[in-house]
Amino acid sequence: MGQRQAAVDDTRQRVLAAARALLGDPSGYKAFTIDAVARAADVARPTVYYQFGSKTGLIEALCDDLAVDGRLDLAPAFSSPDPLAGLRHLVVGFAQFWASQRLLTRRLRALAALDPEVGLVIAARDERRRQALRVLIGRLADDPELSVTRDADTAVAVLLAITSFETFDVVAAADTSAGAPAARVGELIAELVPGALGIDPAKPRRLPS
Repeated sequence: MGQRQAAVDDTRQRVLAAARALLGDPSGYKAFTIDAVARAADVARPTVYYQFGSKTGLIEALCDDLAVDGRLDLAPAFSSPDPLAGLRHLVVGFAQFWASQRLLTRRLRALAALDPEVGLVIAARDERRRQALRVLIGRLADDPELSVTRDADTAVAVLLAITSFETFDVVAAADTSAGAPAARVGELIAELVPGALGIDPAKPRRLPS
């Protein structure tokens, strides 16, 4: 049983590696199909379905794999006693994640505009980010030291836009300075958070103990 499971796991990783390779190929990502992935992984088409259930399942697994590789960890955003600092962590965390998977993310999102199955997966991922932002904004509203003047729906919509891959990609392309671009871009985008919430950044506040 152990050997069989190891073989199954190995096949799964080969399929995911093949999917990554196709997305990384400028001429191949638009032809991203189960058949193309199976050929690249040197497995039968039914094997891909056995492993992932559907094309949607394959894309979900690929996104999970990219999140692990990109070390996307949002737990500190929710555990921080300072909700504004938590929101800042989320912004910077996503910038670092987008940077680590920039090419593949760009291709996935381009493919999402062409392929409804991929589009559904990407839309669901964006919805998770929206819900995370909504939770953090709810915590901000409960902070007596902050004066959030935006309504929650507007704040979530604006923050969803500024934490998007598209925003990161545009800002990163314009940032020609030396150093760690992901950290720089994350900090630049994080500077937009108070404005998105309608908070006066110059107003003093006591940090939570």
